[in-house]
Amino acid sequence: MPETDFDAVVVGGGPAGSTAAALIAKEGHRVALLERERFPRYQIGESLLPATVHGVCRLLDVTEEMEAAGFQVKRGGSFRWGTGLDPWNFLFALSPKLSGPTSYAYQVDRMTFDHILLKNAARHGADVREESTALEAVRDGGRVAGVRYTDPGGNRQELSATYVLDASGSSGRLHRAAGGIRHYSEFFRNLAVFGYFAGGERLPGPDRGNILCAAFDEGWIWYIPLSDTLTSVGAVLNREQAGRVRADPEKTLMESVERCETVRDHLAGVPRVTEGVYGEIRVRKDYSYAGSAFWAPGIALIGDAACFIDPVFSTGVHLATYGGLLAARSVNSVLAGGLPEERAFAEFESRYRREYAVFYEFLTAFYDMQVNEDSYFWRARKVTRAEGLGDMEAFTTLVGGAFSGEKALVDAGSMTERFAVSSAEPTDAVARTGPARTESGERMSALFGTPVVGEVMEEMNRIQRRGVTGAETLERPLLDGGLVPSADGLRWVDPVAPPAERPQA
Repeated sequence: MPETDFDAVVVGGGPAGSTAAALIAKEGHRVALLERERFPRYQIGESLLPATVHGVCRLLDVTEEMEAAGFQVKRGGSFRWGTGLDPWNFLFALSPKLSGPTSYAYQVDRMTFDHILLKNAARHGADVREESTALEAVRDGGRVAGVRYTDPGGNRQELSATYVLDASGSSGRLHRAAGGIRHYSEFFRNLAVFGYFAGGERLPGPDRGNILCAAFDEGWIWYIPLSDTLTSVGAVLNREQAGRVRADPEKTLMESVERCETVRDHLAGVPRVTEGVYGEIRVRKDYSYAGSAFWAPGIALIGDAACFIDPVFSTGVHLATYGGLLAARSVNSVLAGGLPEERAFAEFESRYRREYAVFYEFLTAFYDMQVNEDSYFWRARKVTRAEGLGDMEAFTTLVGGAFSGEKALVDAGSMTERFAVSSAEPTDAVARTGPARTESGERMSALFGTPVVGEVMEEMNRIQRRGVTGAETLERPLLDGGLVPSADGLRWVDPVAPPAERPQA
């Protein structure tokens, strides 16, 4: 009979779930992973960040598979945004310590990328069960103690576990077991309509793999070169366009392309793919949200089950794998007897919320750079910004800190102090690799010079540095009184505990 008792059950085989399952199994714990579909399967979210490629993927031991997959190299982003007429670029060389051979990411076919991570979880010892749909959490007193699900034959089954990690996405059923509710941003509440084209113009030289984001009067368009013969193109529109999108998604997408001169020129004479998995026009709600609770006894939420942020800077897979890494550290620490549950998962939630919050703040500032306010889309960005609140108060309230009681998010004063950390490295990188000398470029350079952007990038740089150098040194706490990663990056360590009491790598 299949095993039914585990240390951890992970629900969802996407990047968040596969990351967590692999890193928990890597520590020798018994892990089951339930995935409702059969991989490989289609998914959107094709543009990665270096912290995922060179940090998390190295921890997962999939670097060779990633290199062998032949993904398009992505060295940064190109933007037609704001008042300037020409696209301008930024590069990933944000830190002198990382500029060089690892200052790149990939544009990925998610069917291939996600399958690499799922197979890797199995290789590390996770019991991967595809075509298995989670139904509800099993409770034992005041904590979650397992999952009920249907197997590929439609039979109801039950697994018991010390911990359940919900990585089932925005439409999963388990997130309510954490006891919170989702709080949606009015600022980022859009629709995306997207499809694929058989090629298209590429930027010159090393920028040919960049993601291109181009603003137009009704929103903005992404243009992702997945290969020489395949380009992902999507229009992000205000929710007021929902009726038009539902009535004719293809017409809406093609009209958006025509209204956006930069993308229209890139696709001149290029046919849309109309057959196979890439032949469908798809629609997604790009509604940004964060749950008011990321964990409760016996369960934690990761990936889109916990939060989602606007996709303009390709943060989706980063936040998913980062959440999987944080949750795995917490599970591993408690199972090893090194830390109490409350402290381990408080570190998980505080770091996860902090990362979401700084991206939120960064993106609101970035949207404010678009000065074409004659259209409803861009006017709405101004109108829905919280009135009468400073930036810090606005975003901490918006992501649910006021509801969770997390001091790190509710206390705007302490947040401001933390954001005052030096951003000399990213500022210097912009000076070295900076965008074109346009008004938009100058505003972007100023934005990258702000402390909040340095805060956004620093944690990603820590993860990437660990993966690239293999450095086994304890870091300083990210939060006041907080924990730090163990030398191997798989658990938490109390930095003030006597050395004899610290768990060894």
